Amino acid sequence: MSKRFGQNFLVNRGAREKIMATLGAVAGERAWEIGPGIGSMTAMALDAGLSLSAFEIDHGFARLLERVFGVEPSFRLVEGDFLDTWRGELEARGLPDFIFGNLPYNAAAAIIAALLESGTLPRRMIFTVQREAALRMTAKPDSKDYSSFTVLCASSCKVKLAFDLGGGSFWPPPRVTSSVVVLEALPRHLVAEDRAGFSRFVRHSFASRRKTLRNNLKAAGWAEATIDAALDATACDRAVRAEALGPERLAALYEHACQSGPRASTIEQS
Repeated sequence: MSKRFGQNFLVNRGAREKIMATLGAVAGERAWEIGPGIGSMTAMALDAGLSLSAFEIDHGFARLLERVFGVEPSFRLVEGDFLDTWRGELEARGLPDFIFGNLPYNAAAAIIAALLESGTLPRRMIFTVQREAALRMTAKPDSKDYSSFTVLCASSCKVKLAFDLGGGSFWPPPRVTSSVVVLEALPRHLVAEDRAGFSRFVRHSFASRRKTLRNNLKAAGWAEATIDAALDATACDRAVRAEALGPERLAALYEHACQSGPRASTIEQS
């Protein structure tokens, strides 16, 4: 066990069965599992007849998984950090039907954001995350949990909180509540092109909740005339704050801003 990987294994069999039922996969379909650990969900997925690519960062657990499941023709181990390896797996074997995983709390947002920003999504993803992250993913505008992460999720997926899991469902038990969230890909992303650019725009818009969206974007390097033209085109008040706008409105703002003129050369790319 390594603290830096944030490992808390889901030992509650009933919870694992609920996750598999929520996944809704049928034999022969392809799935990715992020962070299989000791392979409890892996075994269930293989028993269900799925063709599975398992991404494991911990070398010790990777050796265990290879020893236990390596003889299975439908099992493939991808060792290393998911953020460094998933694009290679996508290029080599194509998009899976599903992605699921009990994500480490310290990396969950980065993993989900990387997938969403790519714009290439399976039809369903199911992740176990810290409840605070789940509340941000499913928040509504003008609520305290509504954030740039909310907008990124909602811009490409229908997101719902399926159920909560107490610390006793894991080993070692975390001191927080976890939640299982379901992301179903929308037929059309709100911003079909330049997903990473839209993600940066939204992060800049929410940079300071005490500032207006206009001032946040100016501070990030967007040209004032470009921002004002986009606000006018979308009938947004120039004093509006980002948390008051739904994902559709923010997507429209971004598209108009990109059409209205060049951004300042100092704009951040992170």
